[in-house]
Amino acid sequence: MIVRPRRLRRNKIIRDMAAETRLSPSMLVYPVFIREGKDIIEEIPAMPGQRRCSPDTFPRILEEVRRAGVNSVLLFGIPEHKDERGSEAYNENGVIQQALRTGKKHFPEMCFIGDVCLCEYTSHGHCGLLKGETVDNDPTLELLAQTALSQAQAGADIVAPSDMMDGHVAAIRAKLDGAGMDDTLIFSYAVKYASAFYGPFREAAGSAPSFGDRKSYQMDPRNVREGIREALLDIEEGADMIMVKPGLPYLDVLRAVKEVSEVPVGAYCVSGEYSMIKAAAERGWLDEKRVIAESAVCLARGGADIIVSYFAPELAKMMKEGEL
Repeated sequence: MIVRPRRLRRNKIIRDMAAETRLSPSMLVYPVFIREGKDIIEEIPAMPGQRRCSPDTFPRILEEVRRAGVNSVLLFGIPEHKDERGSEAYNENGVIQQALRTGKKHFPEMCFIGDVCLCEYTSHGHCGLLKGETVDNDPTLELLAQTALSQAQAGADIVAPSDMMDGHVAAIRAKLDGAGMDDTLIFSYAVKYASAFYGPFREAAGSAPSFGDRKSYQMDPRNVREGIREALLDIEEGADMIMVKPGLPYLDVLRAVKEVSEVPVGAYCVSGEYSMIKAAAERGWLDEKRVIAESAVCLARGGADIIVSYFAPELAKMMKEGEL
């Protein structure tokens, strides 16, 4: 007698037992925006429910996140001062460095990931030094490496270069190892597309370029094989983990990268994905909770070992309560 698949669906316990894709809170990373100042926790209009905080109020956010069941956070900095070199990115007392020291002091058991890029810190909003109106790749590498080292020394367990410069992982690995920080992991945004889905983030972080776009160093959304090459290059240079960004619109890329990667693969459910879900839910066009859960399952099914998501606390709560 043939046992038909529908028989597996009749009972929730059996459905869960037979599920092909399973999620865990340990997979989740929650992005946090840190802005300079004191006693600040402010809403982000383009991302309802998300907030910016100052280093001194960061522990309040961490307490909420930890209580929800999320153990890892990814930090983005918003400095008061910007210049052509993005010098606040590698300032030992920069906004991210302050937040890392404060976070580690209050929650030493949590995992802190520092985003390594210059776009939030440069006066022009591009991810590296400029030569005319073009990003100058090689001189930028040393500044990225300095940024990564300063974050590691401030308490980052992982540094996550998101700049998409050629050779960035090798430069960062050499800098970290040379300073005796060889235990610091590199989680590279190896496959990062020049996507329109980043709009709300650029408002949240104040990182929109003042001219042009980032298509000369971020990837063409039409390309998959290029993404595989980028991933393999970063792994060869020493990346301990790699990321595909954005998430849901690039599930085919995620799967292709997962099939060739020898290191864990993450996916970033970006600000545009988050804000679209929130906007549709506010209008009653979809069930927010179910869509959040389904989206995370899709990323895991597509190959994500790590999910970076603004919905991480909600997802962790659903897992804890047996709803996901």
